[in-house]
Amino acid sequence: MPFNEQLADRVRELIAATEKKVEEKRMFGGLCFMVNDKMCVGVEQERLMLRIGPDVYEEALEKEGCIPMDFTGKVMKGYVFVDQEVLTTKKQLSGWIKLALDYNKIAKAAKPKKKK
Repeated sequence: MPFNEQLADRVRELIAATEKKVEEKRMFGGLCFMVNDKMCVGVEQERLMLRIGPDVYEEALEKEGCIPMDFTGKVMKGYVFVDQEVLTTKKQLSGWIKLALDYNKIAKAAKPKKKK
């Protein structure tokens, strides 16, 4: 599945303004921005995926266009999807990106997979 290139460019610009260690990976049918070796923001065709802190999770779900991430059919607490329709301005997008970057500072990195 292709991802929204324009939305990815907007996300890339906001993350690059404050972060040095950023890697882009294709995953989950879109583009994922790894910040400091941790999943932070993903861009799909019509929505963002964000990894946010447990302290703001419930409040975030009350905002327009935000739903729990259930990519595998099971809700992944701490991850949300945000519809691109509510990300039309730089202020709207940067607010969501800030939530993900704030949590990234304290989030634990995934354990490396053992090589066989």
